[in-house]
Amino acid sequence: MSEPALVTARERPVHRRRSSCRGCGGTQLQQFLDLGRQPLANAFLRSEAEFGAEPKYPLTLHLCASCGLVQLIDVIDPEILFGSYLYVTGTSETIAAHNRDYASTVAGLLNLAPADLVVEVASNDGSLLRCFQRLGARVLGVEPASNIAELARGAGVPTETVFFDRLEGARLRESHGPARVVLGNNVLAHVDDPLGFLAGARQLVADDGLVIVEVPSFAEMVERLEYDTVYHEHLSYFSLAALVRLAAGAGLRVVRVDRVPVHGGSLRLYAAPAGSQGEHAAEVLAAVADEVRAGLTSLDRLRGFAAQVERNRAALVALLKRLRAEGHAIGAYGAPAKGNTLLNFCGVGTELVPYTVDRNPLKVGRYTPGMHLPVLPVEAIRDRRPDFLLILAWNFAEEIMRQQAEFAAGGGRFILPLPMPEVVT
Repeated sequence: MSEPALVTARERPVHRRRSSCRGCGGTQLQQFLDLGRQPLANAFLRSEAEFGAEPKYPLTLHLCASCGLVQLIDVIDPEILFGSYLYVTGTSETIAAHNRDYASTVAGLLNLAPADLVVEVASNDGSLLRCFQRLGARVLGVEPASNIAELARGAGVPTETVFFDRLEGARLRESHGPARVVLGNNVLAHVDDPLGFLAGARQLVADDGLVIVEVPSFAEMVERLEYDTVYHEHLSYFSLAALVRLAAGAGLRVVRVDRVPVHGGSLRLYAAPAGSQGEHAAEVLAAVADEVRAGLTSLDRLRGFAAQVERNRAALVALLKRLRAEGHAIGAYGAPAKGNTLLNFCGVGTELVPYTVDRNPLKVGRYTPGMHLPVLPVEAIRDRRPDFLLILAWNFAEEIMRQQAEFAAGGGRFILPLPMPEVVT
């Protein structure tokens, strides 16, 4: 059963539970992973006075037997999740390099001209669009978080503060003209109507343009045991098979798929209006067949994944308890949403890891949801001199360890939590 519904000023429930697949409408939703009741992963707390009133919601993964889409059925009002946001893309060297390569790839593929419009949905602080600006393209951001959209506008990126759907796609085309490219990076998984989102992109894109979406790869998630990428903002977990099916339903044909290493492994899907391209590319369909053979739409395979998740929890907690019993000081690095899923599922609180550090000034001075680790500035590592750092932002582990060369040179060691806990120097 769903929690008692809270209501906003617009009388919309904060939490509701789906009974049908958000991809195809089917009703055969099979649960295979239960991460317990968890707080919202980006709902960082300002003070200890807020600890007692922290809401928590079920966090379970389900497979649609009809179309193979893996998804959450518990849906939180997007205005609660994204109306004001603490994640910004501009604080990571890894993302900055990714964005430069991304923009260069797209500009070269489409031979972008100065008159061509590049629209990014969920454009965050405009970091990617600034790369397109430097290449001479005309840009427009669409970002629902008003505080983050203001950062983008302050950096010179025109940005509209709206939630995107098929109606917004048509409106933006009417007011700005057709887009040569519509980008959606790490946003398709966030929307409760992914088909409507892609249909909106189809409305907005020019006949000779491309819709390009980047999503975390479900195949990589299963292979590398990246269960901490499950949180309430991420409603869908895309195999290529499920993604291609959605694109076709929105009037798009997939012409290319790139596998990129960002965020623990992602799929970048290039889709064109159906009328201009015919069927999906043969190599795309071959990759879909490979994923099906690997069991990504098999309930038995996914239940095996869930059993591995339980083993990871036991191993991580045992390692941290042993290190503490031996008298070692432990801190954490990063305050990403994924880290909060891991901390809450594993029950890792301040008795094991007293604090974490982060470079994002919007998070420093707050407490992590659920486990309430204080978020300190990165400089606290030098002051507190821990023996071990648990890297919660493991997708940036190489960057973090490079930046913390002084810590390592002094004998400090790092703990990587996934796929199984590992101590590295």
